[in-house]
Amino acid sequence: TNAGTVEFIYDLDRKAYFFLEMNTRLQVEHPVTEMVTGLDLVEQMIRVAAGERLGFAQRDLRLDGWAIECRINAEDPAHDFRPSAGTISKWQPPGGPGVRLDTHVVSGYRVPPNYDSMVAKLLVHRPTRTEAIASMRRALREFVVEGIHTTIPLHQEILTTSAYVEGTVDTTYIERVLLAGGASADK
Repeated sequence: TNAGTVEFIYDLDRKAYFFLEMNTRLQVEHPVTEMVTGLDLVEQMIRVAAGERLGFAQRDLRLDGWAIECRINAEDPAHDFRPSAGTISKWQPPGGPGVRLDTHVVSGYRVPPNYDSMVAKLLVHRPTRTEAIASMRRALREFVVEGIHTTIPLHQEILTTSAYVEGTVDTTYIERVLLAGGASADK
């Protein structure tokens, strides 16, 4: 009767997927799926909730290209991801082919201290993984946010590591890299 997200994790050692959880809603990362399938998942969710049937079957879905999403949070990664409330004095979002920014923020916006710290979702979609990584690196360089700390520098750092480029990161990567003194240790 509506949309949901099923999450799995892949164990490299066992070469097997394991069920994590079922969420009865779309996840924050749903634009990644939208970009590689060409489907508007929110539209589909609304149609199903209104009693309509899906206009496609699983066999009709085709994946096209690579998408990457970076959550831009008002946090200071250098200080245990401490929230960074305050007024955004400059908000200059990136653009270009395959770049999508989901946000409500503009220059002058006041980031409150008592809500979720995410201020934007920056996404890129390109034909290959290498092109997607290059596009995200460029988009992060172009993205200017002043007046608060954000996770942009952390994303920039991660996207240059050999582990990320080679696709060998795992669920402990951030903790291990941060505890080791920063992502630059992995280059």
